[in-house]
Amino acid sequence: MDGKMYKEISPSQRKRKAFILGILFLSPWIIGFIVFQLFPIVMSFYYSLTEYNLFNSPTWVGLENYKNLFHDEKFYLSLYNTMYITFFGLFPHLIFALLMAIILNTNVKGQSLYRTIYFLPTLVPAVAGSLLWMWLFNAQYGLINEMLGAIGLVQPNWLVDPQWTKPAIIIMGFWATGTNTIMYLAALQDVPKTFYEAAEIDGANKWQRFWNITLPAISPISLFLIIMGLIGSFQFFTQGLIFGQASQSMGGPENSMLFYAIYLYQTAFSFLKMGYASAMAWILFIIVLILTVIIFKTSAKWVYYGGEK
Repeated sequence: MDGKMYKEISPSQRKRKAFILGILFLSPWIIGFIVFQLFPIVMSFYYSLTEYNLFNSPTWVGLENYKNLFHDEKFYLSLYNTMYITFFGLFPHLIFALLMAIILNTNVKGQSLYRTIYFLPTLVPAVAGSLLWMWLFNAQYGLINEMLGAIGLVQPNWLVDPQWTKPAIIIMGFWATGTNTIMYLAALQDVPKTFYEAAEIDGANKWQRFWNITLPAISPISLFLIIMGLIGSFQFFTQGLIFGQASQSMGGPENSMLFYAIYLYQTAFSFLKMGYASAMAWILFIIVLILTVIIFKTSAKWVYYGGEK
């Protein structure tokens, strides 16, 4: 009887029921996406075209917020500070992570212990880590200046001198490259050993094997880390905010740590210019999108995949 009833259902009806069942299973995610992501995105674009301070109804101003943004000196300063951290911090951090991955990939006793120890700083919350590094960078009794003084080098006023604030943040970033290192380590272990054996038989030295085999083999991971690092750098916030407290200013001494995300936060929640902040958010999205597209377009020249000839 059951089989007969099943045969009476047409294929289109079965597909329709399967589709409805799939939608029901997906409905929690769909509802969450619409309510918590799509709706805020649409509303932020609308607010970027208005003057809005949370307490009064939005007033339509069109593109006025965008026009004012390009005449705002702090906008250019925050963008410069963010670009500085992105280009002078991202690539050195990735190179350092790759070097650590190569070291951790060597077959030595206690290998798993070393990997665990190196990854542990990544688990420290950003606020706690920033407070720790504030003590390390203290000009009077910080450990870093003590070490520099012991070997006769200059002892910078890291958190007060505008010339040293951003380098201090970049130095701190080397401490938390554990995730990138683990990803590089996984990529290194996936490189076929037969490639190295064949290259060694052909007389290739270590540098030639690294340049012609290792780098191309791990290039997809490098592409992923560059894009994710780029997005993360343009959202740089916590460390700059905590470090700025040393000079009793949200942007640090002479706004040297006024990063784009910090200025956006300040505009929205300190000055209550929600429309202006929304315009800043969309400009940030456009900048990151353009840079990401450029990286993807150029990746064909330096990223290699296993299935390609």
